[in-house]
Amino acid sequence: MIDTTTITKYAAGICGALLIFLLLNWGAETMFFSEPGHGEHAEAAYVIEVEEEETEEPTEMAEEDNAFAAALAAADAEAGAKVFSKCKACHKLEEGKKGVGPSLFGVVDRDIASVDGYKYSEALAGTDGDWSTANLNAFITNPKDFASGTKMKFKGLKKESDRANLIAYLSTIGN
Repeated sequence: MIDTTTITKYAAGICGALLIFLLLNWGAETMFFSEPGHGEHAEAAYVIEVEEEETEEPTEMAEEDNAFAAALAAADAEAGAKVFSKCKACHKLEEGKKGVGPSLFGVVDRDIASVDGYKYSEALAGTDGDWSTANLNAFITNPKDFASGTKMKFKGLKKESDRANLIAYLSTIGN
């Protein structure tokens, strides 16, 4: 016959083992990821930079640019204002007002990483050029592909029409 003391000991042993498991899991997550979590939202704490070879043919890029130029010509700024709702949690449209991300006031054709007082990631701070429509399109498509190591967690907009509408809308703000 098992008494309550024995049952308590077994329960305490199981709870203690579970606690140790959870602490080890938390410790490993903290050590290997800069933010807690799993999947695509987590970033590796230690990134090894490797030189990548460009695999796309220049003609393919030109065709993509031409297709996007056509989408941008047909873009609707009002529809872009609706698309901006996905951005407004982190970005503000008022000049000088920063959120989690920098202000997007006058972003079209502005130098990359040029908002005073905002601490950009090394990936964007080291990027030359400006936020041309082509660069904005590439960044909004997949921020991590455009600037590997960017702090921006947004996965990107896959629909070309959404990107074109958003850029058309942003070009009306402060430009």
